Amino acid sequence: MAGKVMAAEDAVRLIDDGNTLSVCGIIGSLVAEKVLAALEKRFLETGNPRDLTAVFPVAVGDVYGLKGADRLAHDGMLRRVIGGSYVTAPASSPPPKLVEMIYGNKVEAYNFPMGVLMHLHREIAARRPGLVTQVGLRTFVDPRLNGARMNEITREDLIEVIRLRGEEYLFYKSFPVHAAIIRGTTADEQGNISMEHEGSFSVMLYLAMAAKNCGGKVIAQVKRITPRGNLNPQMVRVPGILVDAVVVDENQKQATGIDYDPAVSGEMKKPAAKFEAVPLNMEKVLARRALMALCPGDIVNLGFGIPSLISSVAAEEGLIERIYFTIEHGAIGGVPLSGLQFGAAYNPEAIIDSTSQFDFLTGGGISAAAMAFAEVDGEGNVNVSRLNKMPHVLSGAGGFIDILHSVRRILFCGTLTAAGIEGEIAGGRLRIVKEGKVIKGVQELQHRTFDAAFAREKGQEVIYITERAVFRLQPEGLVLTEIAPGMDVQKNIQPVVQFDFRISPDVKIMDPRLFLPGPMGLKEDEGWRA
Repeated sequence: MAGKVMAAEDAVRLIDDGNTLSVCGIIGSLVAEKVLAALEKRFLETGNPRDLTAVFPVAVGDVYGLKGADRLAHDGMLRRVIGGSYVTAPASSPPPKLVEMIYGNKVEAYNFPMGVLMHLHREIAARRPGLVTQVGLRTFVDPRLNGARMNEITREDLIEVIRLRGEEYLFYKSFPVHAAIIRGTTADEQGNISMEHEGSFSVMLYLAMAAKNCGGKVIAQVKRITPRGNLNPQMVRVPGILVDAVVVDENQKQATGIDYDPAVSGEMKKPAAKFEAVPLNMEKVLARRALMALCPGDIVNLGFGIPSLISSVAAEEGLIERIYFTIEHGAIGGVPLSGLQFGAAYNPEAIIDSTSQFDFLTGGGISAAAMAFAEVDGEGNVNVSRLNKMPHVLSGAGGFIDILHSVRRILFCGTLTAAGIEGEIAGGRLRIVKEGKVIKGVQELQHRTFDAAFAREKGQEVIYITERAVFRLQPEGLVLTEIAPGMDVQKNIQPVVQFDFRISPDVKIMDPRLFLPGPMGLKEDEGWRA
């Protein structure tokens, strides 16, 4: 074992000045914190390595103990960052240091779609010149808009528009990966890595392949070591021929606030009685209304935030086995975790690697997708990637652009204002107690993460579900089709929307059951009956 198993302080010496470093993680899951902490310590003590380009397919770290990518957020240590998403913090907390560096123009920053960045590592591993895809066209990623650049000092074009067989595509250029930091559960003495305690296999294999085929180094953090020959070869997710160093951290967590839960890694099932019902609030109303837009047999990808609650509501209604819920990080079936634990699911029926999951998603394999929104304009365009009005937030697009590229039905879920909104649900009616400080229905987006006209051209059905009204995308823009009981268009909706919208002549009251405690009884509705 002596050849590959080493202290974190020794492993990080494999990383040199000017390297491009690809790092794994899903918020609080799969974070190689011990390795990142050793890398930070080395820089603070020696000034090396300097001028790194850090690549994060997914946000690495949380704001509750796992610093993750913030370990690299030091002047001189980072030259450039390319992220699929970025760690965000609540308004009550200081923003992550990396976010401050990006807003402060102290580091070049790009935000690629998460699936694109994962697929690009596969192209790099195969020594191909880059990734050709239509994912990202007509969004801020398109070089005719922002070119995925996140601040003023970021100038280099990493993406090109090309034409192929008469159609437009984006070409994401390959770059060399000099080192990769990955994580697993168990390593044997040859460096073979298994992931039996993880809720996602993420993009570990392709990060390692990309680094190795570029002549770089691969550092793997694991929970435990086993002698050679003890790992079932079918359990090995990253073969030892790709791994240069193994660092042991016996205390690595499965996710934020979860040391280890076998129901997350699929080793045991969590009994249905153990799932707590979502309390009746505005978020639950949104999740319930989104569930009503689904059909038995649907394959549905759930996004971060409110959409992740839809599966919990389905479980409460006894419908969890009639819909296949997926998340982009690889879980198929089960009940996705929410909040900072997002990235895995309880009781998954299958777990595949994220790169393959994005093949399925961007190819149109799902029938519906439920996603949050940060801003929406009158044409139905959506921003989730940047909010200058809330400088602690720079979440990035994540898998949003990839997931929505080919899906047939899109459900956007979110409140009409943010940052302090409070609502009261009583007697089957909604009352807005306090409006949020930030209006989300805007005249002009800060970023375009979803192009409504492009969606119409592709024949996608788009529904915008809010706590006080439901809108649908029509050729003329947003049309209000449903209003919550207790709400008035002139008093409660138009004042917090900066654009004019049409009201359908067939506008109706949202289903009263959405605003009542206890299960809605959807199982007995026509179309849901077994």
